[in-house]
Amino acid sequence: VQLQASGGGLVQAGGSLRLSCAASGRTFSRYAMAWFRQAPGKEREFVATISWSGATTTCTDSVKGRFTISRDNAKNTVYLQMNMLKSEDTAVYYCAAHNGLVYSDPIRYEHWGQGTLVTVSS
Repeated sequence: VQLQASGGGLVQAGGSLRLSCAASGRTFSRYAMAWFRQAPGKEREFVATISWSGATTTCTDSVKGRFTISRDNAKNTVYLQMNMLKSEDTAVYYCAAHNGLVYSDPIRYEHWGQGTLVTVSS
């Protein structure tokens, strides 16, 4: 499966953005999907994940209550709605796909998008 992330940009602190990740291929609905992010000089970190059916979602503590992951299998797309953005959310955001269960470890994900930059100004 090939992934194309979009929706990044410059936003003021407290604002919102919605990231999208469009997937090619007819087997998208079999994949667990996730968002990771990487800030300058830091390692890639887990943000959120969603099971193939959408029934299970998890996210890292720092975004709970602010970010929501969702998917539309009919559109082969996964979303990350980001509200109440903070300067520490500034990073390149990557979507990833895994043919199986949800994980927060990036090593489990075999397919990656190219990343979309989110910059939050304070």
